[in-house]
Order: sequence, then structure tokens, then C-alpha cells
Amino acid sequence: MKVIIVGAGKLGIKLAESMVFENMDVTVMDTNAKILDRVNEHLDVLTVTANGIDIRALKEINISEYDLLVASTDSDETNTLICTLAKKLGCKQTIARIRNPEYMAQLDFIKTGLGIDHIINPDLATANSIEKYLLKSYGFSGDFANGKVQMVDFNIRSNEYFVGKKVMDLKGFENLLITAISRNGVIIIPSGSTEILEGDIIHIIGKSEEIEKINKLFKDDYRKKRVQNVMILGGGNIGYYLADKLSKSKIQVTLIEQDKKRCEELTEKLNDVLVIHGDGTDLPLLEEEHMGSMDAFIGTTGFDEENLLMALMAKQAGVGKAVAKISRPNYAKIVDRLNIDAAVNPVYITASYILKYIRGGKVVSVSLLLGGDGEVTEIIVDKDLPIINKPLRELNLPKGIIIGAIVRDGKVFVPKGDSVIKPKDRIVVFCLTEDLPSLKMFFTDNKGGILSELWNRTKGSRIHPNS
Repeated sequence: MKVIIVGAGKLGIKLAESMVFENMDVTVMDTNAKILDRVNEHLDVLTVTANGIDIRALKEINISEYDLLVASTDSDETNTLICTLAKKLGCKQTIARIRNPEYMAQLDFIKTGLGIDHIINPDLATANSIEKYLLKSYGFSGDFANGKVQMVDFNIRSNEYFVGKKVMDLKGFENLLITAISRNGVIIIPSGSTEILEGDIIHIIGKSEEIEKINKLFKDDYRKKRVQNVMILGGGNIGYYLADKLSKSKIQVTLIEQDKKRCEELTEKLNDVLVIHGDGTDLPLLEEEHMGSMDAFIGTTGFDEENLLMALMAKQAGVGKAVAKISRPNYAKIVDRLNIDAAVNPVYITASYILKYIRGGKVVSVSLLLGGDGEVTEIIVDKDLPIINKPLRELNLPKGIIIGAIVRDGKVFVPKGDSVIKPKDRIVVFCLTEDLPSLKMFFTDNKGGILSELWNRTKGSRIHPNS
């Protein structure tokens, strides 16, 4: 598959990285030559210094030969125009990143009228993830098999049910599987003899009802308390989307925004939301607005450090759930060590949606996890795959690839070594990023085609970076 990504920001680079792992031919286009030089240092891609709305530049790279263009610049309007031009010039499919809430009501017209095949809104997707977390008691989850299977994470802190025990000795995990353990920023693929330590974050996959049973093992009052009062720091698009969703769910929302003009806009757009004009790092202001009595605090400003710091302050003030939005990849490794409940990265959420789309075919869902070091994929098994009708123990899967659940005839079970995969099964697979090439190999059919429709067009040849 031949892909061009226009816009070498955080999302563009993450997408390029993920696509390279899958042996796609990737081109990255941006107007900033210095950024492209850094991309070349780390990724085996072709880079082009040009503006994506420059028709001459698109013709020079033979855009008509590309299977997909992803427009991920900082401008919604530019992304829309780039996709339109690319489609007119013969690019097969286009994806545009669009974040402005005012455009969301016009998506159908934008797609059909301007030649865009798919639109992704990172801010709305992030707000959806945060809302899901607030309404549940565990970490950000991936829902699979129409909600029958979930992968979630629990910070066990000092929970005596887990600390000091080996995975094989845990009771109540017959229909669950611990796929990974995050420990001090390091990812561990556990065996039955792996001991769980205080402060570990365990990543569990299994039946949704079994996940709920495990949740009851955590006796913290804030986990069981229904979220009724929420404070949001930052009135950008994520803050707006989240406040709107929560208020419609009858949750009392206080939103703090430093820009006065933006506060006036939010007041007009949001019903039943208390919008406060002020500095969200001003502790007297937060105390005046009763931060300590809130059930949840969410930092959604454009500054990772501010979101993390204020989430920590909220926890110290007694807030039950504290969430921080982060964008920098290097922060993903330290978040687990902080005393906050969750951190969400819009880049990983958006990349997950786009990867699901471009894989197409029978790849139903993709969720990037573990700071981008792993993913969970839901796949409908094709009858020609070599993995079918063989016991799992005979497949010799790498340690970093774990089949966490099989859904057959609407029933979910966690597979054992003697379990056999059959055609039309839905399987939920956990995979470390470094093992993605092996995952692709196992899901190549006997005719040499890949399970996904778009993977079928992957050429396997590499484009070497410019010098």
C-alpha cells in the first residue's frame, strides 16, 4: 500500500511510524524541512518538502499512484482542500483531520461534496474516551465484539488481593487474561509465575461481565461513587466536547478557561455548564470553586505539564478521579509513576481510528495502548488463514502476541493452549508494536493475501529516505 501523510506533527509522525511497521510505502510531506530531517533520522520513509495544497507538488510525486492520503496539518480548512485536490488528481482514498465543532454538523456534505472518504476528529474522540472512563471505574478501555469483550487497565496500588501474588495464584481470573504489566514505565509480558508488585498497572482482557467482577475487588470509595460533579480545566475543543456530553448526562460541570472571549463563546454554546473565567492554576480560585468536593477533575489545556500538575493537585485536594490530557510521547513512560488516575493521548486515540480504517476488510477495531508500544486488534477470521483448526500451542506465536479472547456464535471464551480457532471467529489479539510484522505474517492467507482488504495491496518494498 502506498500512503502519503501531509503534516508531520505528532499525529502524522505516529501514523508514519505505525505504517512503516506494517511495511507500507510511506511518504511524509511538510513545509518544514528541519522536521522532515528529524523524521528521516528515525523512520524509513520518503520525505517531501512542499505544501500539500500545491497542485504542482502533488503532480510531481504522482499522487494518482497513491492508495491513500492522510491530511493531518493544523488547519481543518487546509486538510479539507488537500483531500479535495488529491482526489481530483487521482488519489484513491483520502482521510482528513477536522476538529472544529462547527464543521461536525456538516460532515455528510463535506465528505460527499469535497471528495473526502473519511473524517477523524481527535478532540471529539478524546472527549468520548474521557467520558467513558468517568462513567466506569477502571482505565481507558477498548470495547470489542460489540461490547462483549473489553481490555482495561487497573492500577493496583497497594491492593492486597494482588500485591505479592503470582499471576497463576489469582482467583477469579478463569475467564480473564493479564496480557501485560506496566511497571515503572517498563512493559512486562507476564507468565504464570510473574509476581505482581505494589504500584503495578495490570492490563486485562476478557468478558465484560468478568471485568466488572474484578472491579469490585477495588474497595476505594471513589471507584464505586457515581460521578456527579466534574471540574474541567481548559475550554478548548476537548473541554467543550466533554462538558457538552457530561451536561447532557445530567452531570454538573464547572469549566475554567483563562481566555475571556472564549468563556463568552462557551457560555452561549453550553447549557447547564458553569463557565468560570480565570487561571486554572490559581489555587485560591480552585478552592473557591470547591475543587476538593468534585468527583472528578480533568486537565484538557494545551500544556501537558499544566494538565499533569493540576491533576496531581486535584488528587491531593481529595478529588476521586483525576485525568490529564497529554500529547508528548516521552511523558507516556512517567505517567504510571504519578498519583493520577489516568492520562489520555489524543494522538494514540486518533491513530487507532485511522489504522482501523486503512486496514479495512475484516479488521474490526484497533486500540493503541501502553504509550503506543502495543495495540489490541479485533479480527474476523478468514477461512484461508493458516492459523485455523490448529491448537494455539502449535502456532508458536511470539511472546508479544497474545490471543486474548475468541467470540464464536455470540459466546466469549478466553482461549487455552488446546483451543482451536475456526473460520468466522472474532478474535481479539494483543500485540507489542515490535511484533507487528509477525502478527501480519500469522494473518496472511494461504494465497499470499492479507486478511485486510488494504493489506492486500501492501507491496512489501521500501522507499528509502532522502539524504
